[in-house]
Amino acid sequence: MRGDLPNKEPAILQSWQEMGLFRKLRENSKGRKKFVLHDGPPYANGNIHIGHALNKILKDVINRSQQMLGKDACYVPGWDCHGLPIEWKIEEKYRKAGKDKDAVPINEFRQECREFAAKWIDVQREEFKRLGVEGDWDHPYTTMAFPAEAQIVREIGKFVMNGSLFRGSKPVMWSIVEKTALAEAEVEYDDHTSDTIWVRFPIVKALKPELVGAAVVIWTTTPWTIPGNRAVAYGAEIAYTLIEVTEVADEAKVKVGDKLLVASELKENFDKDLGIVAARDLAAFTGKDLAGVICRHPLAELDPFYARFEVPAHAGGFVTTDAGTGFVHIAPGHGADDYELGLANGIDVPQTVGPDGAYYDHVGLFAGKRVLTPQGKKGDANGAVMAALDQAGHLLKSGRITHSYPHSWRSKAPLIFRNTPQWFISMEKNDLRQVALRAIDETRFVPSQGKNRLQSMIANRPDWCISRQRAWGVPIAVFVNKKTGELLRDQAVIDRIADAFAKEGADAWFASDPARFLGNQYKAEDFEQITDIVDVWFDSGSTHAFVLERETRADPTWDLHSPADLYLEGSDQHRGWFHSSLLESCGTRGRAPYKAVLTHGFTLDEQGRKMSKSLGNTVAPQDVMKQYGADILRLWVVSTDYSDDQRIGPEIIKHQAEAYRRLRNTLRYLLGALDGWQQSEYLPLAEMPELDRWVLHRIAELAGRTRQTADSFDFHPWFTELHNFCAVDLSAFYFDIRKDALYCDAPSSLNRRAARTVLFELFNALTAWLAPVLCFTAEEAWRHRPWKDAANAAKHVDNAESVHLRLFPEAEASWRDEALAARWAKLRDLRRVVTGALELARADKKIGSSLQAKPVVYLTEEHRNLLDGLDLAEIAITSAITLSAQPAPADAFTLPDVPGLAVVVALADGEKCERCWRVLPEVGQDRDHPTLCHRCGDAVDEIGTQADRAGVA
Repeated sequence: MRGDLPNKEPAILQSWQEMGLFRKLRENSKGRKKFVLHDGPPYANGNIHIGHALNKILKDVINRSQQMLGKDACYVPGWDCHGLPIEWKIEEKYRKAGKDKDAVPINEFRQECREFAAKWIDVQREEFKRLGVEGDWDHPYTTMAFPAEAQIVREIGKFVMNGSLFRGSKPVMWSIVEKTALAEAEVEYDDHTSDTIWVRFPIVKALKPELVGAAVVIWTTTPWTIPGNRAVAYGAEIAYTLIEVTEVADEAKVKVGDKLLVASELKENFDKDLGIVAARDLAAFTGKDLAGVICRHPLAELDPFYARFEVPAHAGGFVTTDAGTGFVHIAPGHGADDYELGLANGIDVPQTVGPDGAYYDHVGLFAGKRVLTPQGKKGDANGAVMAALDQAGHLLKSGRITHSYPHSWRSKAPLIFRNTPQWFISMEKNDLRQVALRAIDETRFVPSQGKNRLQSMIANRPDWCISRQRAWGVPIAVFVNKKTGELLRDQAVIDRIADAFAKEGADAWFASDPARFLGNQYKAEDFEQITDIVDVWFDSGSTHAFVLERETRADPTWDLHSPADLYLEGSDQHRGWFHSSLLESCGTRGRAPYKAVLTHGFTLDEQGRKMSKSLGNTVAPQDVMKQYGADILRLWVVSTDYSDDQRIGPEIIKHQAEAYRRLRNTLRYLLGALDGWQQSEYLPLAEMPELDRWVLHRIAELAGRTRQTADSFDFHPWFTELHNFCAVDLSAFYFDIRKDALYCDAPSSLNRRAARTVLFELFNALTAWLAPVLCFTAEEAWRHRPWKDAANAAKHVDNAESVHLRLFPEAEASWRDEALAARWAKLRDLRRVVTGALELARADKKIGSSLQAKPVVYLTEEHRNLLDGLDLAEIAITSAITLSAQPAPADAFTLPDVPGLAVVVALADGEKCERCWRVLPEVGQDRDHPTLCHRCGDAVDEIGTQADRAGVA
């Protein structure tokens, strides 16, 4: 019943390889409508985890479903190969060996990165194939392939030529440990304990005279940014109160007589935080009244460096009264809001912190102090700044707070915002933001809320920072005029670069003389050759260009189209691959690279916790396959609601294994019951009993539902219905009733032929429906079909050598019979009352088997009409049944939800037939078959006659 999947599945994989299944699928699909699910490239730096398994299995289920709908679903898997994670691994190796990365020739270092990625591609390829994922594994795409690197450069070139690429200086998320800017998608938020300070900014100028001599108070969790302060922000619509302190607590740094400005809504907490026991209100203002306020920098008294500039107050839409004081200190080099406010008000962006996390030498008081150490630990900057503020008399209080803070998802170290020169793609140039928003409106999102998420990100995002200060990746291969600072915009130069990359890879940029690319028209000494690496999200965001498009695709064996029909990744990719792909394509083609976007949630443990090695709650797909097989993982994927976070663990896997056994048992039963099938047995619909026609109706219903599911990608409710169909409709009902006819009726009997016909159709349908999900088990079952020879395969059944070369079978329109289905829903309720009474009698030891019973069923005229033409004993699996219109005895068995029906269980009259086990008065009356009932005697005679004709002894 377990299927021995860990051993059988690899053998089936090998057979697919030998038969060239992928090639045959493509040959069979020529001329069909294409379905292109473009693979979001996983990163080539380790064994696959359970999230990878979920993602790849879901893609495979969708691709196989679309293929069986009659489309050409050519799946080209791919890998993301460039970027910091791989570079970090090679650097770690260098550090252990005592080597300096910067002392190694760059292309030698890059070759080590390339080899590292190639090794893991091979490992992951085999692991993905083991999951049963069908694709062009012999020709995957990789971002480090030379044609791919060439196309990435061409895509950068398009932004160069349309004027969207520019070099600017902006605060970006910066990793001290990794010495590079990070994209939002490379950032995770974890708890972090920060120093907090309340700082006084003395007001030296104001349009409202009563404000001069008072002070604005700010609260911040980043004391180290105070040297970069150049303004304060207030909320234009916020109410503020000017207070004068009249009494303070003993430990307070605030003094009696201090005049402080604070948001009115926050005044109570403000007093408590600063130890103000009593204060009087001097005046009330709105934020708009604060226009024109100029403050003195709180460090101005200690160093002329800070006395050189004023600290103006400006309105900021981001200022709230959720916490703090109602004012925000503005350091334009250390925050996105700060930068935008500074830009809008003509404030220069200072350079205060270097790439190593230390203050530059020109920064007064703090030169060389570190915000974070090279290992990502807390430096001495906060302490030094707080001490200086205290010395200046402007530190009103300090404390500590634990809050969510950005960290690198690789080094796990906290990040800082710092101003750096970077390359950006403008969101406003060429209306990129509006083009992207229109493209989102034209895209189908599954689930639909993904649209709002991506829309809000695009609507509010800053310019796209695409540069990284690293070594492994595609360089931003551009030149800048040293005199003018202008970017060289020359298509011929871009083409020469791309041609070189196509032949030699991106290493050519570092190995070649710039003159090779500049040509005779320009002098190399006049230009700066940019060596920054392009963000890996630009790499993967460009994959549509070198995978999908006929004229630019990296491998001519692929036959795809653009835009893709579907992009499918985890919900985090709204800020990752979905996002970067959208911007790249909209910026170069004016449209999205996809028609639909599907997102799935994250995989948690059985308690709903995030998986981590420290908790010991990880589930490795390799371990599950080794113990249970890949089909169990595939079953888990479709049985969960992937639109939300999924859970997995030992108990859940066991539950899936049990569900699998029920499905496998259904297929095994069908194969056993169809043994020796001959097409001559096939019974026309018009000659079938009602029960068998009802099953055909259910097949037709599920056939339609399966096609709807393949198009909606909503597999969870479909699988639940399919599982219940097998476990309840078939196993517990139809199979239970019809096993008597299958085992005991004569071969020529109507009931037996009807049952075998239905089982034939069931097998034909179930193997196809289950093929996208249980790809190994469906294949195994299909290979055991009793009609491999064409003579015994019905004309409407595709007798393909692999189940995966089939299409979903079309159900006959005549099978649908809603009136019949409604009738049998009532009959099943009636049966429940009878079987309920039998179960109770069995528990009370009145009977052993239901065939020992002859129940008396007290029923209404409506029930009697419902049973017209049917044998309730056959349906309830008893030897006989008596129907009575008399009032039921008080102790008769009833069910509240089936009114008007009652059952009393009595013992059947007669002897037990040794063949069918029915207890009947007729047993013993046939002299030729004294231990059989009449039906079994006739069946034995017919079987004997057939054996004689066949010459069987």
